[in-house]
Amino acid sequence: MSQWLEHSVQVEVAAPIAHVWNLWHNIELMPRWMKWIESVKVDEDRPEISRWKLATRTLEFTWQSRIIQDITHQIIQWESVGGLPNRGAIRFYDRKQSSIVKLTITYEVPSFLALLMNNDFVRNAVEGTLQADMDRFRDYALNELATNPTMPSTPDR
Repeated sequence: MSQWLEHSVQVEVAAPIAHVWNLWHNIELMPRWMKWIESVKVDEDRPEISRWKLATRTLEFTWQSRIIQDITHQIIQWESVGGLPNRGAIRFYDRKQSSIVKLTITYEVPSFLALLMNNDFVRNAVEGTLQADMDRFRDYALNELATNPTMPSTPDR
């Protein structure tokens, strides 16, 4: 048996929604701000499919994901189609002078492992790492905005 665990974090970025959307929509950039994501490679023939590699000091996981919902400036939602079972969404909220970006990740683990992981210490550690990733994203987005203020408002894909 297995169990799904879920974590949600968010950050406010003092940047236009088009800018933050464009950065997240280019998922191959994610290793620049996601600590445990070592690589993301979009399939050239099927851009809704991507290959992911997560690596920590002691663990390594790979999987393929499929984008199942992609609404400009609102949401990017995915589910794994092979490898580590996971799903989630990045939601975007336009605040005119800033943008809220909310990340929700859900992943499947064996029930015995879920019992160990579903405690405050582990939950806080995972959510702390994800929040630090979001904070790095905020800093990355602001730096990109400062160095490239004419970044296109629509993604390449």
